[in-house]
Amino acid sequence: MQTVMIVGAGKGGSAILKILKETAMLKVIAVVDHNINAPGLLIANEEGIPTGTDWRKFIMQDIDIIVEVTGNKDVFIELRETKRKDSVLIPGSVAALIANLIEEKEELITNIQNEKYKHDLIFNSTGDGMIVINKHCEIILFNKSAERMTGTNRNEAIGRHILDVISNSELPRVLETRRTYSNQELVLNNGVKIITTRIPMVGENNELIGAFAVFKDITEVMNLAEEITNLKEIQTMLQAIIHSSDEAISVVDENGRGILINPAYSRITGLREDEVIGKPANADISEGESVHMKVLQTRRAVRGVAMRVGPNKKEVIVNVAPVIVDGKLKGSVGVIHDVSEIKILNRELNQARQIIRNLEAKYSFDDIIGNSEEMTIAIEQARLGAKTPATVLLRGESGTGKELFAHAIHNGSDRKYNKFIRVNCAALSETLLESELFGYEEGAFSGAKRGGKRGLFEEANNGSIFLDEIGELSANTQAKLLRVLQEREITRVGGTKPIQINVRVIAATNVNLEKGIANGTFREDLYYRLNRMPIHIPPLRKRKQDIPLLCNRLIQKINQEYGRNVEQISQSALNKLMLYDWPGNVRELDNILGRAIIFMNYNENVLDEAHVPELIKINDKTQNENESKEAVPNQTLNQMLEQYEKELILQTLKRSAGNKTITAKSLGLSVRNLYYKLEKYGIANNSMQ
Repeated sequence: MQTVMIVGAGKGGSAILKILKETAMLKVIAVVDHNINAPGLLIANEEGIPTGTDWRKFIMQDIDIIVEVTGNKDVFIELRETKRKDSVLIPGSVAALIANLIEEKEELITNIQNEKYKHDLIFNSTGDGMIVINKHCEIILFNKSAERMTGTNRNEAIGRHILDVISNSELPRVLETRRTYSNQELVLNNGVKIITTRIPMVGENNELIGAFAVFKDITEVMNLAEEITNLKEIQTMLQAIIHSSDEAISVVDENGRGILINPAYSRITGLREDEVIGKPANADISEGESVHMKVLQTRRAVRGVAMRVGPNKKEVIVNVAPVIVDGKLKGSVGVIHDVSEIKILNRELNQARQIIRNLEAKYSFDDIIGNSEEMTIAIEQARLGAKTPATVLLRGESGTGKELFAHAIHNGSDRKYNKFIRVNCAALSETLLESELFGYEEGAFSGAKRGGKRGLFEEANNGSIFLDEIGELSANTQAKLLRVLQEREITRVGGTKPIQINVRVIAATNVNLEKGIANGTFREDLYYRLNRMPIHIPPLRKRKQDIPLLCNRLIQKINQEYGRNVEQISQSALNKLMLYDWPGNVRELDNILGRAIIFMNYNENVLDEAHVPELIKINDKTQNENESKEAVPNQTLNQMLEQYEKELILQTLKRSAGNKTITAKSLGLSVRNLYYKLEKYGIANNSMQ
């Protein structure tokens, strides 16, 4: 046995050491590198091979072969001049070639074992059954899904003739004809009915290697596995599958180095194999963080991550999953989807949604989150209301989910297959609102469409109409709405003929209608028509036990919106949220969670207390209120409120230089409501000087 010393323990020296230590013909007696942390030295120490930083202390030993892989010409010359005459000095490149030739058989076996390991890993992860036979009809691959569908243990199947395992298999005919047979039905020996595709496997020189069958239970809906292997005997079949995919596929090892890509990857990213294979996982990224590295760190799949890749900064969506075998991380597989066409379709879909957004109800009672007593009562009342044709009045503060209840009531009724129209009564002027609700006849006003226009009540016929902010209706519109509720008919603007309609009215308000009746701004008879089935939706501060459930649902929604992967919220963060009074209700909670998740680091998956912005605690608020308490006033509460409201309107008008539109917007009022309050409090233009 000849002795060998390796000078240079970097990447090249490590590779030669790994090759030589496996052969029985050569014995490595020393590994030298000036860098004590060189990978080759670490390997040598593990193998018990002497190491050092200076080759001179080993040079006079009985060494047959010296392999120089430092790449330093001076080192090579000095070795040549110093070595013993009977020692052979070999450059690293020549040494690697000689070692490869010597160990060709061992290396081939190792490669085959590695490739077999990879192909077993990939093929056993798919839900489709896969069987491969060699040219002698002997089974050489039998995956877990095939084992499950055939009822035959794969250890018993490997090496047997295919007809001994599946008596009516057509794979021998594939070997004879060299033809592909696609999507054929077959009944296995155990009675399971499958759909199978059989493919001949032909080598690079057109020699027949074997045949391959992929099949699935005819009752199952499974996706083709997107796993990849370099195993020579089935490489042709795998390439056919991979090349047909329009999504880019990339595979990295456990260290995050690229080991495999498909042609679609190069087409989408604009990168060649030599720019990716062996390179770090972030080599293809132009904007964003490596999802491969995150998956390797967390051992968890990440899906739906948006980023840009390649020199052209192609916009893509990335899904990456870890490859774990027997509890050991072996790498990760990523699929890149080109989203340029998806974005176009999304724009068209959004336009379509804009058109039909008022024609459908999106939510059901399953979407209403809460198991507190207050919320349970509201939900049960709404379920009861859905089963009746009665008018429903949803009452609650802004942000409590009144529209969500309206959707659920419509979807829980026998009208759910008909239209659901939504109207914000405060968002439209009186004239426009009336024409939108009741429609108009041709010539009713300048600019009216030829032939007139159907109103929203007509559009909602046999369905439901949701009138949000009902307290903002003008007196004239209130009168017309009362007629609709009493007579079940409407009259178009400019028309005289009544039109019969069958519409379920669901109204909502966050203002005190009883106070509006007292002030003369809301009709008492309309109130009694609307208030036939009132449902009070509790504010969030009165159902804080629902906050954990709401947080979980809202985090899921925000993850989808922002492409994040936050899994849960910590107890300390929940405690912080529970101390807050939530004047903005669930809408404010959604805002707070969204802000917190946006500012979280990408590798964080637990929303903690530190992520939640500072909130005013209930105790602090109560303390401030106690500190500001004064003596009991001489005025009534209503008089004090009106006086404060008048002063606030005057101050806002002055700041807005008398502009009523800006004033209304600043105060959160409709212009119509502002004019009413100006008249009520006797505020004239000269009062603003």
